[in-house]
Amino acid sequence: MSSERHYSSLDRLLLQANTALRTLLPFSGQPYRPSPAEPQQDSPLDAGDARHVAGLMRINHTGEVCAQALYQGQALTAKLPEVREAMEKAAEEEIDHLVWCERRIRELGSRPSVLNPLFYGLSFGVGAMAGLISDRVSLGFVAATEDQVCKHLDEHLTQIPESDRKSRSILEQMRIDEEHHATHALEAGGLRFPAPVKFGMTLLSKVMTKTTYRI
Repeated sequence: MSSERHYSSLDRLLLQANTALRTLLPFSGQPYRPSPAEPQQDSPLDAGDARHVAGLMRINHTGEVCAQALYQGQALTAKLPEVREAMEKAAEEEIDHLVWCERRIRELGSRPSVLNPLFYGLSFGVGAMAGLISDRVSLGFVAATEDQVCKHLDEHLTQIPESDRKSRSILEQMRIDEEHHATHALEAGGLRFPAPVKFGMTLLSKVMTKTTYRI
């Protein structure tokens, strides 16, 4: 007997609304894994470093908000059940990143971006549109997006002080997870996007990073 649950369209919309609230409301997400920052010794940062690291972590937190919305939008419109399940599984893993980043931002005396609801809505729409086109395009979009995220993480890791092991450990684990998501999406049949499309995605990501660093 199959253990798969079958949801109606209304059920799925209610689940999407619940996920949106858990993504956007402070302290509402529950991680599946403990934060890699927990075993790390807290090192005091001067005011300037703390402000800069908080800005970087705020960018990454908004990136996880976008990833959550993207996966949920794709899961809503995916054609094949296995693709929908893969999107939902990836969204669960991204919740860990979301919570880890939010906690670190609070520890640094700052707050997440006030623009998160806007970016959530835009990303959800993009994800749903990609899913409507085809599962192959949807998976390819995941791979291309995660590739952009990995580049951001690499750049941020060069800017975070070596003494800040808490922030570094979070970003290092996120880097491992995001690379896995990209590889898995391509192995599942995702379309490899051409360079011009990736360039456009890079420009859009720069808009997000520039605004959320401070706001």
